[in-house]
Amino acid sequence: MKKLLFLIFFLPITLVAQQDKDIETVKSLLRQQQADWNRADIEAFMEVYWKSEDLQFAGSSGVIYGWQNTLDRYKRNYPDADAMGQLTFDIIKARKIDPKIILLNGKFTLQRKNDQPSGYFTLIWKKIKGKWMIIADHTS
Repeated sequence: MKKLLFLIFFLPITLVAQQDKDIETVKSLLRQQQADWNRADIEAFMEVYWKSEDLQFAGSSGVIYGWQNTLDRYKRNYPDADAMGQLTFDIIKARKIDPKIILLNGKFTLQRKNDQPSGYFTLIWKKIKGKWMIIADHTS
């Protein structure tokens, strides 16, 4: 009976704590991405993207697949620190939809010399070999 009571009362608390820890980990990775971008280090920014041909990136010009293609797109669209500007992420909502999947919605803002583009993004994070990775990115 004591074991049953333990499971009824403490197991949900443990599960919620793990869920919160995973979401905080993903948020921390996003903050690191922001810092990498603001140092004009696209390669470091890309470290949390899944290094796979199945990575998906959807933007205003359509969907591209693959880590290398995504890196090439970033380098083509943001060739230098001035084009990159200073990035700010605002997290709107992050929720765990599966033990190994987190869905994160947010807003980005780039502060540049002559403009301030902004938009929204949805990231699908998956825990792969113990690490949280972006497997799909839709930014508009």
